[in-house]
Amino acid sequence: MSTGRRILEGAKEALAIARGENSPAAVHTIPTPDVAAIRKRLGLSQMKFAERFGIPAATIRDWEQGRRVPDNPARNLLKVIDYAPETVARAIGEQHRV
Repeated sequence: MSTGRRILEGAKEALAIARGENSPAAVHTIPTPDVAAIRKRLGLSQMKFAERFGIPAATIRDWEQGRRVPDNPARNLLKVIDYAPETVARAIGEQHRV
């Protein structure tokens, strides 16, 4: 099958899913992390956590107080922060070490 044909078939499949005519092959739902627990394990205030990882402090507060839930990309970031905080801090340019 040519590349163009695969793209066209993929677009048709996406449209059918959007219309509710088909179900996606796989849906990956990332569990909502416990932001406060991650932050406390790292020994950081909400402000320091926000600064270190480039997340607005208001967003951290909203997540921790249950007013908002992290979307999937934020959940992924939080999971990686929990797993390798120093790596994330270095990757985004933070000079301090966790």
